[in-house]
Amino acid sequence: MNSEMSSKSGVAGWLDRVFHLSENNTSVKREFLAGLTTFVAMAYILFVNPSVLGDAGMDRGAVFTATALSAILGCLLMGFLANYPIAIAPGLGDNAFFTYSVVLAMGIPWQKAMAGVFIASVLFTLVSFFKIREIIIDAIPQDLKYAMAAGIGIFIAFVGLQGGGLIVADKSSLVSIGSFTVPTTWLTIFGVFFIGILMAKKVPGSIFYGLVATTLLGLATGLIKMPTHIISTAPSMKPTFGVGLEHLSVLSSPQMWAVVLIFFLVAFFDTAGTLIGLAQQAGIMKDGKMPRIGRALMADSLSMLGGAVMGTTPTAAYVESSAGIAIGGKTGLTAVVTGILFGFSMIFSPLLTVVTSQVTAPALIVVGVLMVSALRDIQWDKFEVALPAFLVVIGMPLTYNISYGIAFGFLTYPIMMVAAGRRKDVNPIMWILFLLFILLLYVLNILH
Repeated sequence: MNSEMSSKSGVAGWLDRVFHLSENNTSVKREFLAGLTTFVAMAYILFVNPSVLGDAGMDRGAVFTATALSAILGCLLMGFLANYPIAIAPGLGDNAFFTYSVVLAMGIPWQKAMAGVFIASVLFTLVSFFKIREIIIDAIPQDLKYAMAAGIGIFIAFVGLQGGGLIVADKSSLVSIGSFTVPTTWLTIFGVFFIGILMAKKVPGSIFYGLVATTLLGLATGLIKMPTHIISTAPSMKPTFGVGLEHLSVLSSPQMWAVVLIFFLVAFFDTAGTLIGLAQQAGIMKDGKMPRIGRALMADSLSMLGGAVMGTTPTAAYVESSAGIAIGGKTGLTAVVTGILFGFSMIFSPLLTVVTSQVTAPALIVVGVLMVSALRDIQWDKFEVALPAFLVVIGMPLTYNISYGIAFGFLTYPIMMVAAGRRKDVNPIMWILFLLFILLLYVLNILH
C-alpha cells in the first residue's frame, strides 16, 4: 500500500516538475479533465477531415489514421516543448481550402496539391526556427490581439449554433433560425441550458459534464445511434503516406507556387490568431506577449510537416482548446492528455460516432461567451483602433474564415493610424503584413 502511494506521488511529482503544475495553481486531476474536455470537443475532426479530403479523392481510412497521428504529434510537442494547454490537429479551414478551392475548383490532383502542402510546411518550419513568426506576432497591436480573441469566440459560437441546428442557411437572408421540429436541435438547446446553469453555479468542469449529459440524453432518446462495435484496428496510411514528396516536380508551375503561398499564409494566421486568442483566455499573455511562443510555433510547424508526409492538410492550434482552458487547463499536461486520447481513439474509433455536432455545439456556444469578453479591453473610444478591431471581430464569422477576419483588420489598421496622425505608432512589420494580405486576397479571389 505504501509503495503504491509513493509511486503515485512519484508520478505526480514528476508531472508537477515537468509541467510546473504547482506554479500554475493547477492539479493532475484538473489538467486531465481539461484534456479530456478538449479532446471530446475536437474529436469530430477524426470524422470530418476524412470526409472533406475524401471529396478530393483521398482514401478516407488513410486520412483518418493520418489525422489521429498528426494530432498526437502536435499535442505532445505543444505539451512538452511549450507547456501550453493548446491542442493541435489538422485545421478545418485548410482542408476545405485544399479540397474545394485547390483540387475541385483549380483542377489540381490531390497528389500534386499535397506536394504544395509539404513545401508550405517546410517554409513554415524554417520561419519558426529563425523566430520570424515570433517577431511578427509580437508586432501585432494589443487591441488587434483582443479583437482576434473575441472574433474567434463569435466564430466558434456561430459554428456551434450552426452545427446544433439553431441557425440554418437561408436564400433571402443568408442565415435564419433553425426548425424546432428537428429533434436533434433540442439536444443542443438542452446542452446550452445544462452547461449554462452549471456555469452560473460556478461548478468546475461544467462544459465537460454538459457534453456527457447531452450524449447520454441523445443515446437514451435514440437521437444518437449506439455504436455497432467498440474496438477496431486503425486503417493503413499506405494510400497517402509520402505522396506529396513523390510529386515535388509540379512546383515548376507558377500556379502551384500560388497554392503554396496561400497554404503558408492561411496556416500562419489561422494558428497565430488562435494561439493569441487562447493565450489571452488562459491568462498566459504577459505585457501583451506570449512567453515561449517560439516553442509553441515550432510544435505547430513540426506537426504540420509530419502531417504533410503522412497525408493530411496543415495542422493548426485548435480553438476547441478553449473548452479545456475554460474548465481550468493551464499547462502542457492538458495537451498531452488530449494527444494520448487521440492515440486511444485509433483503437476505439467506433465509440467516437456518439460525439455528434449537437453534442459539441453547446460547448462551442458557451466558450464563445467566455472568449468574447476580450472586447472589454479594446480602446473603442479611438476610432483608428475601433474600426480595424471591429472588422476583425465581425469578419471571422461573416466570412466563415479566421484569416479573412484578420486580413480586414490588418488592411485597415495602418491606414487608420496614419489618418489619425499616429504613423510612428505603426510597427514597420504591420506595413509588410498589409502588403502580404493584399497579395493573399488577390491570389485567393482573382487567380482562380
